[in-house]
Amino acid sequence: MISESLNKQRKAHQVLIESKISFAGEQAELSVYDTFEQATNIELVSDQLMFCGMLTGKKIMHNTQRDFETHFLPHESFIIAPNRAVEIDFPTATIDTPTTCIAIEISQKRIKKICHQLNNSAPLSVYEQEWRYDDKLMHTHHNTQTQALLDRMINIFSENHQDRSFMIDLAVSELITRLLRHQTRDFIICHSLAQPDHNGINSVIDHLHKNLREEIDIDSLSKISCMSRTKFFNEFKQVIGSTPREFLFQLRLKKAADLLKKNKSVTQVCFATGYLNTSHFSRSFKKFFGMNPSEYKLRHCPPLLSS
Repeated sequence: MISESLNKQRKAHQVLIESKISFAGEQAELSVYDTFEQATNIELVSDQLMFCGMLTGKKIMHNTQRDFETHFLPHESFIIAPNRAVEIDFPTATIDTPTTCIAIEISQKRIKKICHQLNNSAPLSVYEQEWRYDDKLMHTHHNTQTQALLDRMINIFSENHQDRSFMIDLAVSELITRLLRHQTRDFIICHSLAQPDHNGINSVIDHLHKNLREEIDIDSLSKISCMSRTKFFNEFKQVIGSTPREFLFQLRLKKAADLLKKNKSVTQVCFATGYLNTSHFSRSFKKFFGMNPSEYKLRHCPPLLSS
């Protein structure tokens, strides 16, 4: 949601092809881009990490070598590594329906500070790893919490609040933490599936992946991890960032999204991922992805036009 004060500034800055409004913080800058005309191969690069969030319309993102391409849509995030150029196509932009996104540039100094704090508070010593940003392109469908954070950041950056600097600092810290958690969780999941016997947490993650449809039993998971119930619960939450039950629900919903992209029916996906009825499945899916399963499927598998 874009605030009324920002909307006035956007209208004042509107030009034929594109407008950009930027708001600077101490170690981050937020820009709102409105594109009003279809275009191709528009280069984007920054010397800082750039976190992009789509608001309206559609972009096609690809690298300069053309060996990577993806559609970038609302409720999705695209993270561009420092000094790594991407090219963008705007296939749907018009004067009346502009393509709008926000881009948040975050200093590497700020990222290193958050990594240091996480290494102290939630060390990854069991994986012989440290918290760090993996320097690569990343495209993901973010959850409703991240969307709410982005909406809040637009308001914080654009409004002249007396505590603006402090609030920006908190919001940027949260955004970096969510990014690092996402990347590290992906690493731990891959590590667990490749080496389930590496440690107790790996064994549990591998078990949950192979038994998505089963109801969760903390006592059984504790035995698989070879830990007491309390130690297992606390260590799992520290490493993964969520409870075992929350993690299982996230696995189910991400599996559901993959199946919907393959054009499976909502009913098929519901029962394939362990839900007992489509109403509960649809509510859970919308809470996590910000849209119901049918909308998500339509976005990725549009109906073929009859000839």
